[in-house]
Amino acid sequence: MQIIQRNVELRVDDSLMRVYVASPKPAGNYPGILFYSDIYQLGSPMIRLANYLAGYGYVVAAPEIFHRLELVGSIIEPDDLGRMRGNDDARRTPIAGHDADCRAVIEFLQAESAVSPGKIGTLGFCIGGHLAFRAAFQNEIKATVCCYPTGIPSGKLGQGIADTIHRVNEIKGEMLMVFGTLDPHIPENDRQTLIQSLESAGVPHKVLLYEAEHTFMRDDGYRYDAVAATAAWSEIVTFWERVFAD
Repeated sequence: MQIIQRNVELRVDDSLMRVYVASPKPAGNYPGILFYSDIYQLGSPMIRLANYLAGYGYVVAAPEIFHRLELVGSIIEPDDLGRMRGNDDARRTPIAGHDADCRAVIEFLQAESAVSPGKIGTLGFCIGGHLAFRAAFQNEIKATVCCYPTGIPSGKLGQGIADTIHRVNEIKGEMLMVFGTLDPHIPENDRQTLIQSLESAGVPHKVLLYEAEHTFMRDDGYRYDAVAATAAWSEIVTFWERVFAD
């Protein structure tokens, strides 16, 4: 379906956080999705992914994850310098700040008239996959999709060490984990740690493995895999259709 695109302004810790919102054009009530980008923020590849998802009938809200450090609207180029800049922004962002951003976007979605009450999920890529995993600790999150989430077993997320792996039992909703088996940033032992943690906590989950590299769903780089990305999106949409069907 056709979508509407807009930017909204939220204030978190006295910092202006731009949130890109893509929503279905037809009037109605739809599930809301807290959408987390990778370290490059909301460049064209991430906007395309948010728009794609919105077209399936979701109100997608994507915050700029480094708003405390970057100017509003800043896009980090996915090259060597951009990688250093994005990783440095990640290193300097307080973990508590990410958690506060999460609450702000959830509350924004709850207040949106087009969002069905009680139907909020989250999706993230790379560092955003880690942020989506943490967002799942919030009671409002019914379903979470983590695409090649980085740093969960090690606690690498922002300033200090994130306690994410130790809080898995706080997750109330369902989880869908998407991994590339050729991804050096999430090796087999890290994948197994994540899976075993979900199993031990009794969290309903499904794991998807593709013979693909890191960021294989981002369509602007050499690691993009159209076949794996299309298959993953099919699973993601089916997952959310089922969870939000009630």
